[in-house]
Amino acid sequence: MPRRLEGEFDYIVVGAGTAGCIVANRLSADPGNRVLVLEAGGDDNWIWFHIPVGYLFAIGNPRSDWMFKTEAEPGLNGRSLAYPRGKVIGGCSAINAMISMRGQAADYDHWRQLGMTGWGYDDVLPLFKKLEDHFLGASEHHGAGGGWRIEAPRLSWDVLDAVGDAAEEMGIKRIPDFNTGDNEGTSYFHVNQKRGRRWSSARGFLKPALRRPNLRLEKHVLVDRVIIERGRAVGVRFIQNGEMIEARAKREVILSAGSIGSVQVLHRSGIGPADWLSPLGIDIVMDKPGVGRNLQDHLQQRAIYKVEGVRTLNETYYNLFRRGLMGLDYAFRRRGPLTMAPSQLGIFTRSDATRARANIQFHVQPLSLDKFGDPLHRFPAITVSACNLQPTSRGTVRLRSASPDEKPIIAPNYLSTDDDRQVGADAIRTTRRLMQQKALARYRPSEYLPGPSVGDDDASLAKAAGDIGTTIFHPVGTAKMGAVSDPMAVVDERLRFYGLSGLRIVDASIMPTITSGNTNTPTAMIAEKGAAMILEDAK
Repeated sequence: MPRRLEGEFDYIVVGAGTAGCIVANRLSADPGNRVLVLEAGGDDNWIWFHIPVGYLFAIGNPRSDWMFKTEAEPGLNGRSLAYPRGKVIGGCSAINAMISMRGQAADYDHWRQLGMTGWGYDDVLPLFKKLEDHFLGASEHHGAGGGWRIEAPRLSWDVLDAVGDAAEEMGIKRIPDFNTGDNEGTSYFHVNQKRGRRWSSARGFLKPALRRPNLRLEKHVLVDRVIIERGRAVGVRFIQNGEMIEARAKREVILSAGSIGSVQVLHRSGIGPADWLSPLGIDIVMDKPGVGRNLQDHLQQRAIYKVEGVRTLNETYYNLFRRGLMGLDYAFRRRGPLTMAPSQLGIFTRSDATRARANIQFHVQPLSLDKFGDPLHRFPAITVSACNLQPTSRGTVRLRSASPDEKPIIAPNYLSTDDDRQVGADAIRTTRRLMQQKALARYRPSEYLPGPSVGDDDASLAKAAGDIGTTIFHPVGTAKMGAVSDPMAVVDERLRFYGLSGLRIVDASIMPTITSGNTNTPTAMIAEKGAAMILEDAK
């Protein structure tokens, strides 16, 4: 029999990632609420969680990353991809790209058009503003004084300035801020940092709240399942230090373990597609076909161009003197390359003129490597990655076995639709046109990937998209919010689980469709809104 965790709790939050930290903060702000947070990872007491460039060491490290992999993907010509997910307080916000991006107003208005009352852009804008402590100060678009610190980047690169000039030559206007509802244009990304240090959800929301006596955090916890009694979620079972432990919630269990983790917990609880779970020997509590389906992710084509006559991080990294200067610059001024997000310059545009809004996003980097975890190339180069913002391909997440220790089966199903293959091809064409602009001519950019041997016809470029395409780490949608009439919907517009009381999902898995940009800030907004609805419904 599991040991019962001492203490009484009103709410149990599963996961102390981007969403869970915010939910825990908001629920425990009322001293009458007793809140338990369960986190699989440990403390963020490693230097590389705080120096921005530390993502290079945190991604692909079992100390900080779940180390998931996708299945071999037909759309990627049989390749399997590493699929990083944060395993530490702060979750993915402790290892991600730090890019503060809401997406487009049209993303949220589309959710409202699907019947999700209260999720239009005008509805969620006040929540984004409430979260923020923005370097631009309070305005019609931004907030100040919140826990989500946002700053401008603390370095610049001549080669990236030139890429921005090239975008202007193509007719893509310069804009000062991507987060005003329409992100079409080119600019430098704003980042979740404070004076040159990463600013995670744990720093902004969880740690300040842990001083409250009504909030308890348990780390190094693997949640096995939700306990369901008479159609209600009443608690969870989890493994800590090899022992099975049970905790009970008087009001609600809130899953905030992300688009992969929340699905795993539900499936082990017997909640999901019966035809997936029964062969694994799992007793079916509820046959819910949408749990683990509707996986969406942003696939990027990582084009690499060699350049001449301009500095990039590649040759800087291999010069010991310059590396020393980088360290000193960070130590004394909190500036320089150690403050870099993985991408600095952004470009949002349309892959072809028929698109109603910007549908591809460029992440431009003054560096190149074969993949995360590999060393930088020894030649000067930049990476110009274009990703499809509104993919139509849908994938799945499911259990490999009933064992909590087993990694899940992740099959994003990239490039499985004609539209996604066309956007992939057009994105490479757009990249080539960008790099051929006069503003870049003095740097003599030469295509290294996908390579000049790749033709310009649709078939060749679609295959190249599969060859160089890789995840940008934005899985969403696997427990989607939807109308009661939608057989694939998992939660309603108040994030309540359909058919089970006392259970909510508050994380990126509830997105019906993916937002048009980096997904961490939208996940924070979902947490802010979800927590507010939990508190309202408790009255």
